[in-house]
Amino acid sequence: MQPSVKPQNPNFSSGPCSKRPGYDVNNLDISTLGRSHRSSLGKNALGRACSETAELLGLPEGYRVGVVPASDTGAIEMALWSLLGQRAVEVCHWESFGSDWFSDIIKQLKLENVSNHTADYGQLPDLSKVNCDNDVVFTWNGTTSGVKVPNADWIADDRDGLTICDATSAVFAMQMPWEKLDVVTFSWQKVLGGEGAHGMLILSPRAVARLESYTPAWPLPKIFRLTSGGKLNEGIFKGATINTPSMLAVADYLDALNWVREIGGTSAAIAKSEANLAVLAGFVAANDWIEFLAEVPETNSNTSVCFKLTATAEQVKAMVKLLDKEGVAYDIGAYRDAPAGLRIWAGATVEEQDLKDLLPWLTWAYEQVTD
Repeated sequence: MQPSVKPQNPNFSSGPCSKRPGYDVNNLDISTLGRSHRSSLGKNALGRACSETAELLGLPEGYRVGVVPASDTGAIEMALWSLLGQRAVEVCHWESFGSDWFSDIIKQLKLENVSNHTADYGQLPDLSKVNCDNDVVFTWNGTTSGVKVPNADWIADDRDGLTICDATSAVFAMQMPWEKLDVVTFSWQKVLGGEGAHGMLILSPRAVARLESYTPAWPLPKIFRLTSGGKLNEGIFKGATINTPSMLAVADYLDALNWVREIGGTSAAIAKSEANLAVLAGFVAANDWIEFLAEVPETNSNTSVCFKLTATAEQVKAMVKLLDKEGVAYDIGAYRDAPAGLRIWAGATVEEQDLKDLLPWLTWAYEQVTD
């Protein structure tokens, strides 16, 4: 029978992701709207976005956080174009976005000494083969595959190269070993349910040292320039953005950070996401028609949770469309380049009860399209 109870919040998109529980746009501090982002008021709000992020994440001394253009894509491209080229590069990728970074490195930057560590959707490459004396580029969590790295044991503490990590669907949802990471990028619209268009760039002292001692052979457009006169542009990491940001989006991000603080900090946000994954794992264990796309449990994402079904691609599409029509689950189809299946966001802004209420509907929709 068709279930009678629907999730109160049917937004399970993997980006932009669901707003936080209790979100009300009318509660945002919009005192910055209509003001210059370079005014003391604007710079203070942007500076808080940097400093409060660092505080909540517990970043080590000397790590810097900046707001940069063009979401996580802009942040990771800024890092690639500004830092790579001094030494050989190791690229680890197992899903769409990681493959994009690999393509840019070999086709746009045209670097020649590049090692390719890749795997199919649902798998991880053999990370033990990565040489950390070279620069390493990887995603912490494959947003389109639902596969994350289980730990950073494979990253050497005494490495000579830099580790550049796209962690857009991991930061604030997974434990990040910051000392192992030299560059980390993420975007507001993922784990915190913020707005798009802005990226966050986290640099370790080692990354700063590279920026101040190495100049790439290629020209850098203005929105990629992190140095001036051979020194780091420290203003970027104190609220002086390269270009004009949306102050409304900044107010929204500060609201999300405040919510993280109210629920108990980053550890509480991580716990919420892990509890959400446990709900979905129990459902998979009880039903033989649905499986995680991740083949190894330890690599299963607790944010962008991906599933494969005992169904044709057409049946899966019909299932997604049916759930959307019923107002039960929006935007849960697999990413366009991924195998046919479902992708359900389980980050901290999603309530556990909404996932529990969704599960009977998944069974109902599956039966409707496969009978």
